[in-house]
Amino acid sequence: MSGIVLSSSVRQNLLSLQSTADLLATTQNRLATGKKVNTAPRLRSSDINNLLDGIGNGVQVLQAANTGITSLQSLVDSAKSVANQALQTQVGYSSKSSFSVSLGAGATASDLFAGASYTAATLTGQTVVNDKTAAPPAVTAATSLTASTAADSITATIAAGDTLTVDGHTITFKTGAPPAAGSVTAGSGVLGNIVTDGSGNSSVYLNGGAGNAGDLLTAVDLATGVKTASNAADVATIATATGATAGVVTAGAFVISTGTAADLSISSSNATLLASLGIGNGSATTSLARTPSTNSNLAIGTVLDIAAVGTGTATAITFGKGAGQVKDLNGLNAALASNNLQATVDASGTLTIQTNNDNASLQIGALTGSTNLFAGKSASAPVQDPAAQATRADGVNLLNGDSLKLVFNETGKSTLNITGTTFDAAGLGLANLTVGSDFIDNNATNKVLTSRSSASDSLRSEASSLGSNLSIVQIRQDFSKNLINVLQTGSSNLTLADTNEEAANSQALSTRQSIAVSALALANQSQQSVLQLLR
Repeated sequence: MSGIVLSSSVRQNLLSLQSTADLLATTQNRLATGKKVNTAPRLRSSDINNLLDGIGNGVQVLQAANTGITSLQSLVDSAKSVANQALQTQVGYSSKSSFSVSLGAGATASDLFAGASYTAATLTGQTVVNDKTAAPPAVTAATSLTASTAADSITATIAAGDTLTVDGHTITFKTGAPPAAGSVTAGSGVLGNIVTDGSGNSSVYLNGGAGNAGDLLTAVDLATGVKTASNAADVATIATATGATAGVVTAGAFVISTGTAADLSISSSNATLLASLGIGNGSATTSLARTPSTNSNLAIGTVLDIAAVGTGTATAITFGKGAGQVKDLNGLNAALASNNLQATVDASGTLTIQTNNDNASLQIGALTGSTNLFAGKSASAPVQDPAAQATRADGVNLLNGDSLKLVFNETGKSTLNITGTTFDAAGLGLANLTVGSDFIDNNATNKVLTSRSSASDSLRSEASSLGSNLSIVQIRQDFSKNLINVLQTGSSNLTLADTNEEAANSQALSTRQSIAVSALALANQSQQSVLQLLR
């Protein structure tokens, strides 16, 4: 049997009915759900809403800590009250991944090289001759410092009052003979034509030509620390420091050592003095740096390479005092921060590098490429602290030394780190009172009162800090709530249907459907009329 053949008018009416039925179904769905579409971009609103739980918990932690401090403050105030009455009656890990090196006993946070060992460097001047003979011989240590009539005197003209400044110490040239022993200022000492104050400053007496190049070198060595002077009955006893090289005159040239304690810096009040002595490049100032050693202490040019720790960036550090190099603890920590690491220097000069608190569970990687002090070093593994882990599992207690990190946005870039304080008796500096020792007199009672006052000050300071952080967290909490409301409102504007409009649409579509049914009936009637004619 062949398929049923429908006229074009019938088909058109059927299509119209189908379209109307689809529209009617859509309108009825909108009226039922209240939405134009089923989904909209609500993801960010949902993410921020999830963070509100953490922010809310943070508020509770801060409020709990603040309540604890208030209670502790009351206890301390009570203890202070008792003392006043007496006066009236008469991180989750026990250790983090780390490694340590010894920079030397003198190393400090402000100068990592202070504990390093140095070897002396020598400054060799140009050859100097005297000018009193037809064939001037080379200057020796015995050559006079003044242009006297003596055959062996230096070319330089040194006048009374001229000075040399050596490493911050002053050498003053004077005429006449030095004072006799016993007549100088206490602490000073006389050695030949030199009077030294014992602190590196000296006076060199020209003494009618008796003051010579050797005296000048001794004064320079006292200023640089190459030589030290000890005074007995105002007579100086000179000794050369260990590892230092005393200044000499060799083949007519002055050879001066830096010593090991400081670099060499020399300037003169007489612009021509250093040049006439053959020292430096002819200017009134010259300098020479010590040579850093390459022993167990930190040496200039040492390289520290640390592989990336967690999400950190691999570290490549060069220690030194030049541009782009690290010379102090602040600079080192700035370079380590991007690799989740931090450094400390203790009183003995030991440098320790370890993971920061956020990455306490991570292991510091290989130090491949590191040189000198860090060559072959490896870091220890982190060690969990069961008690701390249990504390972390139970919750955060800012008064027990725990730390709190709050995340304020869905990207994790807006955060607040709050470091707690241990406020037990030891943390507050409080001790049990002892019968027969405390409160026995006003002095003893005042000591108790002072410790309670100090504890009270600590509590007030921490309360102020926590209060400030609580305000920040509450402000951010309110901001997050308002932002969620804005995002949800925007989402609703995109998805919610206008019920008045959809109701009107439903009524219009019902009417259109009725008309289409009538039209379909008329189309069928026209076909029945044709059938009657055929009969």
